[in-house]
Amino acid sequence: MDQSVAIQDGLQRDENCILVSFCLRQPLVIFFLDFFFALLSDSIFIYTHRRMAITADDVSLEDVIPIDLDFAVVEVSYKDESLELKLPFGSHSRRFLGEVIRAWSGRLLFFSWERFMEPNVHGQKPFSFDRNKRSRIQKKIFNSFVHIIPPKSAPPPKKKKNPVFLQLDQKPWVKVKGNLDSLKYSNERARSSGPAPTDESPVLAVPQLGLRDNLIRCELLKNEDLYIYREHFSFFLGTYNVNGQTPKESLRPWLSCTPDPPDVYCVGFQELDLSKEAFFFNDTPKEMEWTKAVSDALHPDAKYALVKLVRLVGIMLLFYVKKEHAEFISDVEAESVGTGIMGRMGNKGAVGVRFRFHNSDVCVVNCHLAAHVEEYERRNQDYKDICGRLQFRQADPARPPLTIMKHDVVFWIGDLNYRISDLDAADVKDLIGKKDFEMLHAYDQLKRQIEEEAVFVGFAEGEIDFQPTYKYDTGSDLWDTSEKCRVPAWCDRILWRGKDISQRHYRSHMTLKTSDHKPVSSLLVVGRVNGDSYKKTLEEIVRNLDKMENECIPSVTLSKREFHFEEVKYMAHQARTLSIVNDGQVPCQFEFIRKPNEATYCKPWPLSSSSGGGRGVLLRRGSAPSYLPSCYGTPIRVLCRLREPIRDMPRESLRQMNAGSAEKPLDIPKELWMMVDHLFRNAIKQEDIFQQPGLRSEFAEIRDCLDTGAADSLSGGNHSVAEALLLFLDALPEPVVPFAFYRQCLECCSDAVVSALPQCHRNVFNYLAAFLRELLKNSASNRLDVTIVATIFASLLLRSPTKQDLAEKRKAREFFQHFLGPSSST
Repeated sequence: MDQSVAIQDGLQRDENCILVSFCLRQPLVIFFLDFFFALLSDSIFIYTHRRMAITADDVSLEDVIPIDLDFAVVEVSYKDESLELKLPFGSHSRRFLGEVIRAWSGRLLFFSWERFMEPNVHGQKPFSFDRNKRSRIQKKIFNSFVHIIPPKSAPPPKKKKNPVFLQLDQKPWVKVKGNLDSLKYSNERARSSGPAPTDESPVLAVPQLGLRDNLIRCELLKNEDLYIYREHFSFFLGTYNVNGQTPKESLRPWLSCTPDPPDVYCVGFQELDLSKEAFFFNDTPKEMEWTKAVSDALHPDAKYALVKLVRLVGIMLLFYVKKEHAEFISDVEAESVGTGIMGRMGNKGAVGVRFRFHNSDVCVVNCHLAAHVEEYERRNQDYKDICGRLQFRQADPARPPLTIMKHDVVFWIGDLNYRISDLDAADVKDLIGKKDFEMLHAYDQLKRQIEEEAVFVGFAEGEIDFQPTYKYDTGSDLWDTSEKCRVPAWCDRILWRGKDISQRHYRSHMTLKTSDHKPVSSLLVVGRVNGDSYKKTLEEIVRNLDKMENECIPSVTLSKREFHFEEVKYMAHQARTLSIVNDGQVPCQFEFIRKPNEATYCKPWPLSSSSGGGRGVLLRRGSAPSYLPSCYGTPIRVLCRLREPIRDMPRESLRQMNAGSAEKPLDIPKELWMMVDHLFRNAIKQEDIFQQPGLRSEFAEIRDCLDTGAADSLSGGNHSVAEALLLFLDALPEPVVPFAFYRQCLECCSDAVVSALPQCHRNVFNYLAAFLRELLKNSASNRLDVTIVATIFASLLLRSPTKQDLAEKRKAREFFQHFLGPSSST
């Protein structure tokens, strides 16, 4: 959690807290502060705190450490008479060596307390340490930090009063030789998130994989039985759909259910907050409430550090590790992806954290998939979207991001929402009463989809010997007694993928009654590398590889050198296959390489500038694609002039219409009318309309129907048509409210603003507003309210030419909401 607010609260006007970092072994917090002192850029302030720092009263200042010459430190452990420096989790680590190199510039680094004590711009000395205390702090800092050897040709530094020079000793954190052409990590003491710019990589890390490194890794995988052994590193995985509730009871029966404390906790929540503010603005106070509840409930026999928290609306993942294992955690990254309506809304989707633990790359995914018994295909689609879109950036920006399946170990937790099919509620409850979970599991949708290899190929799940975790009456153990009387189901699941993983338990926790779900936990034990055996195996592989490289020359053949994409459609995936045949005698690895002076190996294709659409199409390599004209991505003024399907129009005619036409236009685009008319006739009472995504396959049929005019009515479900309408509005090059009117609309919720819009844009605005007012008259059935509708459509009708901030989003919602009231008749 960000506690910089507590520090900022106690600072002066010209003092700014830049970064907060936690120590691993002591209850201390270290802060970087940007001061406007003369000749001083940054300082480390060491604070003590007794609890979670909320205000300035919760912390007290212990020491101040100046940082000169643009040098930066990322984490400090402060104890006794020594000051130990650690590389922390995540992206801060990869800045460490960069700061060393940037500060070096071919000269010795020195820090002068006399310069630090010079008066600042206000004529005041910031702090007054006596000389003995300064000397003691200097020793604490520099006897245990970075020791730099200057080049032999470097001139000796000029003497200054009380300078402190960085000297070489036998225990460096980072050893820098010569002009920093080579760097060497101390693998036992610290790990960096970034790759080492040297061939002298740590034996157990291999952080940057070139051709030779990948060949070595392949051989290591073949011989892993020689160096992998079972060590008791336990991962506690937990998932809990809390139904928008606040913590009302201790979570210890769930999180402290193991006799021995786990080494790692990965705790996932769904439906953390069901409020509209959380849904539309991703802001909720319940994040802190549930994080505190989890921290208080971790196993009492160990101390844990919160490594990472990631949240998308109501989907949250917390990653804790035992403090004694913290130094073996590196390369921490977090990402999220929404799979709700239009593939963006965060009410459904996933969050993920990836990290390196010892020598294993681990990825943890927490997801909330589509609801309702009949929507298993949409859940399958959500799973595939998450696998394809959840990507973690690497330390080297030139390298492609890591997908979920690129990790050695994958843990997947969450409310997967797969239900029990082909049994009614009475039969399900009867089997539960008999504890015949094996028979009941045969009707589980997830089990069937896995057997059909539709989802989670290569994943494993433990035997389910506990009763379904959904749905209960809140505050009790009674099955759902509401009017809908949901059939019990195992919605909440935990799966894993990888080698050398065994499960110790898989259970639900019935004592917790806060939600209509019950929490689930699994304790998994993961194998790790034996360092000595690994080193011997690695050395043998390297020797054999050296011999093989001397004897063999690599050779490969490509199946093609050019790629052609024909008839590219809006939101239609196209791929071409390249076959690379190794016709030599040595293993080979291929990669796309960058041209000189270019940042990436291939430039992305520009979006189509024709009136036929192409918005959102991205191709990686090949010749210029052939876009099929589509109403998606075509301006409103052009669509209003089209009386024939856009696919039947010659491209030259489309270009002329884009420039202008004397023919009287239609009032609104016929494609827009077809979608709205379908929804008005079939979906006016559809539950969760405009809040639940449609099927990708059905959208393709709707798009083709609109573009070709092949049918007089649209096929597909109501949710698919609703999403097709939203995508149509989102793809417009110029929104319904043109960019030129954006600021005026934010400043004034007046009918006069709409009256000033171009005729075709004004007609579309009024038509949509009238339809949505009719939709809101049936809110009892479709569960819509004016805030939800206004927020969804305001972001599409009133788009900013630049990125919107939170205040602008709220003003846009208020503007459109003005036209959704019963009295509005624009």
